[in-house]
Formats: sequence, structure tokens, C-alpha cells
Amino acid sequence: MSNIKALNWRYATKKFDTSRILTEDKIDVLKQAFNLTATSYGLQPLKMIIISNKELQKKLRAYSWDQKQVDTASHVMVICIENEVDEKFITDYFRRVKHVRETPDEILEPFQNSLVNDFKTKAQEEIEAWAVNQAYLALGTLLTVCAAEEIDACPMEGFEPAKYDEALNLHDKNLKSVLVLPVGYRAEDDMFSKFKKVRRPLDEVIIEID
Repeated sequence: MSNIKALNWRYATKKFDTSRILTEDKIDVLKQAFNLTATSYGLQPLKMIIISNKELQKKLRAYSWDQKQVDTASHVMVICIENEVDEKFITDYFRRVKHVRETPDEILEPFQNSLVNDFKTKAQEEIEAWAVNQAYLALGTLLTVCAAEEIDACPMEGFEPAKYDEALNLHDKNLKSVLVLPVGYRAEDDMFSKFKKVRRPLDEVIIEID
């Protein structure tokens, strides 16, 4: 499929075919897509939980406003933010940069020190809001890759994060849940798959400046 055809094909799947399970190869594509997503400064203040345990999915449905896509999906992906983006987190990133790119310290250290000092001045709420923005970038990447791979998905904000955090023991992992993405294959009787897309005309949403 072309990119535009794939994006026209995708929709927020409301009912999945419970008899069809994504292969490990498909899940691996989504893992890699998540890891390759753009994030501010390249810091990746995110982790993703991938759930295929049906009993757990049923439990999470109760914390998702009883939306059936949570327990009918092949897998449920939960995008989480790191609770701490501190000096160690930032220096670990620059250590990876040095290892992978062999960039000299004299080039890396000014930027590293600048970021460390900048984050030290931010309130925790400000850092958390910044990290949440990165989660939405990852969600956009995942939705696009799902469309290209003909994987159905349903992006969800409608869930109880505190209940998810408790059910998944995220406090012990130093994480908070932000977004939920059930993935799999649409059920043939999901009426939403037949609906035409409703979008504003291009000339209303695009401004071209010559």
C-alpha cells in the first residue's frame, strides 16, 4: 500500500477479531518503530509495556471505561513515561552517544552540561508534561507503522492511569502510564470499519507560503 492509501485504510478499531493474533515478527516491527521514534533531544523518556495476557487484558478493560477493544485486541501496548529524568538519565544518554558515534567528550560535554542544568531548573510537573509530549510522538509513529503493516489499532486516552499503574506495577518500574494502544486485526462486524473518513478539506488545514 502507498502511504496515503494506508492512512485512508486505518481507523480507530473498536472491535478486534479475537481469533487472529499478531505474529512475533509484526510485534517486533512495532517494538523497533517505538524505539526509533523521534523524541526531544533524543532522550527517549519513555517505555512501552506490551500485554498479551488475556486475563490481564480483561482486568484492564474495567479500567478503560469498559471499552471492548482492550480485551478483544491481540495485544495491548501501554506507552509510559519515566518518573525521573535527572542528571543520571541525561548522562547515560550521552554515554550511549559517545559509544555509538565515537563523538569526542569536548564536543558532547557542553551540550550535556547545558541539558543537565536546564532540567535541574524545571519543576517535576514541567518535566512530566514534556515527557507526555514525547509519548504522543511515539503514538503517532506507531499508528503510521501500523497502517503501513496493515495492523489495526485504536489509540486511547480513555482509561484510568492510576489503576493501570497499579495493575502493571508501574510504580516499581518508576513509570507512569500515559496512552494505551490495542493492536490486532479488525473484526468483520466492526461497523466503524465501513465508515467514510471525515476530514476538513485540505485548503482549510494547509497554508502554503511561496
